[in-house]
Amino acid sequence: MLMSASSASIINSSIFILTGFPGLDQYHPWFSIPFSSIYAMVFLGNCMVLHVIRTESSLHQPMFYFLALLALTDLCMGLSTVHTVLGILWGLNQEVNLDACIAQSYFIHGLSCTESGVLLAMAFDRFIAICNPLRYTSILTNNRVIHFMVTILMRSALSILPVIIRLKFFPYCRPHILSHSFCLHQDLLRLACSDIRFNSLYALALVICTLLLDAVLILISYIFILHTVLAIASREERLKSLQTCVSHICAVLVFYIPIIGLTMVHRFGKHLSPLVHVLMGNIYILFPPLMNPIIYSVKTQQIRSRMKKWFSLKMG
Repeated sequence: MLMSASSASIINSSIFILTGFPGLDQYHPWFSIPFSSIYAMVFLGNCMVLHVIRTESSLHQPMFYFLALLALTDLCMGLSTVHTVLGILWGLNQEVNLDACIAQSYFIHGLSCTESGVLLAMAFDRFIAICNPLRYTSILTNNRVIHFMVTILMRSALSILPVIIRLKFFPYCRPHILSHSFCLHQDLLRLACSDIRFNSLYALALVICTLLLDAVLILISYIFILHTVLAIASREERLKSLQTCVSHICAVLVFYIPIIGLTMVHRFGKHLSPLVHVLMGNIYILFPPLMNPIIYSVKTQQIRSRMKKWFSLKMG
């Protein structure tokens, strides 16, 4: 009787329960150590990339403006999830109210859309630099880069509003237990007890028109890039041209592989352990913001040399 009363109060309230690592609650303090380290690396790495781009005049060019937006997006992704992920692992709080949950899901999905758009803009930058180098500066002017960046941000901010706003007005009659340590649109939708067809169809259309379309356009740009590079007579020049794309290709893989993995787990992995869902969710949230600063610091010569110089001055 007591159980049904508490269950009913959870269903009727606007409080939702976030999930850490199911069945491993006693190990949460231990899990908090690597997760805290990862978040620290996310913040430090992306702040360092932003600082280097801001202070180094030789990096004031379109490719690095897009990289700065990518680093800012990754930084915001970390900031939007750190309080719930570490809050659970540190044993501070496992509850989140509906408004905070909706706000977090808006930022997570919006930032994913932004990252996808930035990666597409960077692919376009590489396409122009390799396939039409003589017109690079006339095509990618500062004004045009700003327009690209504003368009990316507006697309992300506005396109997901219709489904996010509707989450506020759904009745949630199933137990308010979420699958992750942060809020996602599809997770809240699973608990709703009204007609969710609009949200489901709109979300699917949005994924096709943003993430999938961006991925297809990135692939097409690299087909043209490869066609141009293979036409270069000198082997050294071919390698040099391809090396300028390595960082971007790695960033694309780091972003899209976790998204595909999480989508597959949500769609076909209902029989899998909840731990798999939690693990894939955390990889989706943390892997790109963690890896992007490392990729661009290692693979981009200008950033690498600036960081070496900066660290040698600090050590000296």
